[in-house]
Amino acid sequence: MPDSLENQQQSIEEVQQELIEEFQFLDDWMERYRYIIDLGRQLEAFPEEWMNDVYKVKGCQSQVWLKPETVDGRLKFYAASDAAIVSGLIAILLRIYSNRTAEEILATPPTFIESIGLDEHLSPSRSNGLHSMVQTMFTHAKIAVA
Repeated sequence: MPDSLENQQQSIEEVQQELIEEFQFLDDWMERYRYIIDLGRQLEAFPEEWMNDVYKVKGCQSQVWLKPETVDGRLKFYAASDAAIVSGLIAILLRIYSNRTAEEILATPPTFIESIGLDEHLSPSRSNGLHSMVQTMFTHAKIAVA
């Protein structure tokens, strides 16, 4: 799901726009929350040995682990959380930013967050966690470019 060939052929902007359109089809925020949780259930398994401080994302209320890997010049991210809604947010971020070049990641801010209304509808701690996850991905991209 997050790293489908189709997503690799689309630009990050196109994937963000596709996501925004998907959310527009959902009538209310209860449906959107269910959709986010369903996305989280589709995450790849995350090995327990990666659930350590090296990969732990700081600034999240829930426990979140994010492991980067460079494959053929692209950053591939693996991630997991102990919270259902956060797992869904991770799935969204992986769909957008995983299997991209570091330059693509750094050149494309997460405009979908505002467009979908996540900042308004997530609790402040969840919103801060989402931004911490994005910042962690961008930090890994900066390191890859350096």
